[in-house]
Amino acid sequence: MKAQKLFRADKKQKVVDADAAMKPLSSGDKAQDKAHTEGLAQQIAALQNVFYADQSRKLLVVLQGMDTSGKDGTISGVFGKIDPLGIRSIPFKTPTAEERAHDFLWRIHRQVPAQGEIVIFNRSHYEDVLITRVHGWIDEAECKRRYAHICDFERMLAETGTVLLKFFLHLSKDEQKARLEERLADPDKHWKFDPQDLKERELWTDYQQAYAETLTATDADHAPWFVIPADSKTQRNLAIASITLEVLEGMKLAYPAAHPEYAKIKID
Repeated sequence: MKAQKLFRADKKQKVVDADAAMKPLSSGDKAQDKAHTEGLAQQIAALQNVFYADQSRKLLVVLQGMDTSGKDGTISGVFGKIDPLGIRSIPFKTPTAEERAHDFLWRIHRQVPAQGEIVIFNRSHYEDVLITRVHGWIDEAECKRRYAHICDFERMLAETGTVLLKFFLHLSKDEQKARLEERLADPDKHWKFDPQDLKERELWTDYQQAYAETLTATDADHAPWFVIPADSKTQRNLAIASITLEVLEGMKLAYPAAHPEYAKIKID
């Protein structure tokens, strides 16, 4: 529970006051920390094999953060060693016409994990109380209604066997600037650059306030938020890998018992 306690969202402290460069799990050696994360990723992959065989649990990982905060890098660095049969990564982009014709949770509910499955949301239903609120597409009353819908939705998932882990990748404005400049300077990263990111960056303060309110309104013991310092890619992955492994180990996973008739089977 060490990592979970370190990074659990604190309702008494606003997200914007947290240190995005904090490194509480660092050994002081970047190479050693990367190797540690690699080892944790291997352990997560091994436990996922048991998780998949057991077929009694579901795990939903939510990744939220500003542009360049490292959602893709987290998926690769922490979950990249898992057998593809037991994991799905869902990138939620601008809703389609069909999705907009339904309630905002419709497209989300269709993608939640089945038994024995791990699903990672790269962005999520939280976009519908973040970008929509910041841009004024919904008012405060509608935002509060959506908070209530999200809380009810996540409670229903938890009560029907889904374990939820919600990670806010907390990036500083200076670090985002450096990462955007890196994308512009490197031709191999031009495909990652979207001019719209600069328009969203202009609303930085509004987004920080929206995240602070969202985390406070939707944090729960059955659906906890973790605030992950994301200025360091190495420390970001180390923190998320540590928390994920703690949760999987806490499930006390075991392979299903062999069918008693199997002992009598002889294969010629």
